[in-house]
Amino acid sequence: MQKTTKKTNVRYIILSLIFLVTTFNYVDRATLSVAAKSMSSELGFDAAMMGWAFSAFGWAYTSMQIPGGWVLDKYGARFVYGIGLVLWSIFTFMQGFVGTFSQGVMIGTFSTAFLSLFVLRFLMGVAEAPAFPANSRLTVMWFPTNERGLATAFFQTAQYFALAVFTPLMTWILYRWSWHYVFFWAGAAGIVLGFFWLAYVQEPRKHKSVNAAELDYIEAGGGLPNIGDKKQKVQWADVKKLVCNRMMLGVYIGQFCLTTITWFFLTWFPTYLYDARGMSFLKAGFVTAIPALAGFIGGLLGGYWSDWLLKRGKSLTYARKLPIVCGLLFSSTIILANYVDSDVIVILVMSIAFFSKGLGNLGWCVVGDVSPKEILGLSGGVFNLCGNIASIVTPLAIGYILKAYGSFDLALLYVGAMGLIGTFTYLVVVGPLERLDLNKGE
Repeated sequence: MQKTTKKTNVRYIILSLIFLVTTFNYVDRATLSVAAKSMSSELGFDAAMMGWAFSAFGWAYTSMQIPGGWVLDKYGARFVYGIGLVLWSIFTFMQGFVGTFSQGVMIGTFSTAFLSLFVLRFLMGVAEAPAFPANSRLTVMWFPTNERGLATAFFQTAQYFALAVFTPLMTWILYRWSWHYVFFWAGAAGIVLGFFWLAYVQEPRKHKSVNAAELDYIEAGGGLPNIGDKKQKVQWADVKKLVCNRMMLGVYIGQFCLTTITWFFLTWFPTYLYDARGMSFLKAGFVTAIPALAGFIGGLLGGYWSDWLLKRGKSLTYARKLPIVCGLLFSSTIILANYVDSDVIVILVMSIAFFSKGLGNLGWCVVGDVSPKEILGLSGGVFNLCGNIASIVTPLAIGYILKAYGSFDLALLYVGAMGLIGTFTYLVVVGPLERLDLNKGE
């Protein structure tokens, strides 16, 4: 009797590293929200200026999605992601020096402190641009279809883990030392992690620890371990095929709506707790961990639920769309925070909204399921571009709402409405989910 070689499980180590890197991706994004109150008071930034500072990352991150996806398809996820991690961590570290040397110098109507902050956040966005397309590409390469929902949900929950665990830590660092050290600590940790990533991570066929049994298991289950074997020639006509496809367009709109909710929590939520609810720095810093923890649980549950449905014979369309629709619909409950006075009830409402957002956060899984296999990086870039327009619009819109009305009521209404729009899009526009064939009809 021939002995069967037991397959390795290197894919779980790769997934753990993706989770860790994505955690610091969001830690670096969240540094400014933690430092914002102290930083703006010290440097004289008003709400509208902070809105622009928050959005600087989004301008770069969004505009670089298609170029970032193209670079991924050309040079591979492991190298591009590792270099990007080192660079964005350096830019984060440098934000700790904002205002140190030339706080009072003006260039036109803006201080050099504000301009340097804007530029560093912008450069951080450029460096982070390939991150999530790389996550999606690596997950499709390393995981079969019936494990991909949970795998994708796991790395997606890193954003909630980052907020739940590291926001209180960064708040304590700010309280113990100053806002400068929030940036120093986050940037230094990311630089170290970047060099470790480059030393260990490889694509499936090149990894020394993976065996043939695991590669066969991945491929037999619908994974694509071979897409890194040769570099793809990317044509810009492919972008047109993506954005003109009804299914893909619906997925893009849904992601914009979902990302709006994310960016409220990443930017203005701590300020909401300070200003609208009168919480202290330390209390707000620890309270922000509660909705984030709820989002983490919701994210894992959404991925598990989707894969569970697939394994029980439900269609890909049903298994992916049901958690997404439920999540988007119930995330709109954030509006209820306008109508309650108790801080406990407010945090409960925010936790339900963020749990629901996590439950429906399967957009990257859908993109992995339906994107043309020849241009997974480019498709992920287009998807993330559309979704992260919200990273520009959300902080700016809320900043101007606050400046004009002095209240968060309209801001929460705006965020909650996006959940309803996203629900409608997935129910009416997206339609059946199937992998897009670039050659179909030619």
